[in-house]
Amino acid sequence: MVSIATIQFTPTIFDVQNNIKRIKDILTSTTADVIVFPELATSGYFFHSREEVETVALEFLSKEMQEFQQIAKQKNAVIVLGFAESFEHKLYNSAAVFSPNTIESRVYRKTHLFYKERYCFDEGDTGFFTIQHPAKDVSIGTMICYDWRFPESARVLTLQGADLIACPSNLVTHIWTKVMPTRAIENKVYLAVANRCGTEERNGEEVSFNGQSHIYSYNGEPLVSANATDDEVLLCTIEPENTRDKSFNSENDILKDRRPEFYIV
Repeated sequence: MVSIATIQFTPTIFDVQNNIKRIKDILTSTTADVIVFPELATSGYFFHSREEVETVALEFLSKEMQEFQQIAKQKNAVIVLGFAESFEHKLYNSAAVFSPNTIESRVYRKTHLFYKERYCFDEGDTGFFTIQHPAKDVSIGTMICYDWRFPESARVLTLQGADLIACPSNLVTHIWTKVMPTRAIENKVYLAVANRCGTEERNGEEVSFNGQSHIYSYNGEPLVSANATDDEVLLCTIEPENTRDKSFNSENDILKDRRPEFYIV
């Protein structure tokens, strides 16, 4: 059994230090093997320029971020945390994946940029990857928000052996509540969606985030869910070994039956 915490958290845009303090407070009171926070949890979301992002971006090896590495080690937990990343004169919409085993910690950079993100962030260059919890039998993959629109994202992580896909998000549409369970079903994986709620208004344009964070079972059923408006910590346990047999009857297996030679455009 592996315990999962999905955090529905509403950051304040531009207020990095206060957001980090609140995240640390949540971590202090949350115990789980895997803890997932929303997209851009340290900074807020609705930026209008690269110059704005530069004021809130952090390096993965910065003091602020490495404090989360120490928390991961102390709690023996994998922590997935969305943040605005500065790296070699580039800016990324990223998720830090902190492992209790420091050398396994990595950064995932969002592959598919949504709406006006393209004017503020560089396209992610890490590709998709999984990490293994050093003390638990679970393989964890990460995608961020709009990545869900592309079935290849979850499928690649599944082919890499993911039992659980963590999805830090700032979701504003409603169709995702139909599609996320599909991603779980078509890949037979658990899926933890950490969304935010609240609104951000900039220069007369308002973006509303719709909460409803979920942890889905590998059969697409919701294990736990949050409401649309309030910060909340969702907790449940999963059995990763149940994701590994990809057959659904005596003859068919969703991975072995693939014929990728016919998927070329």
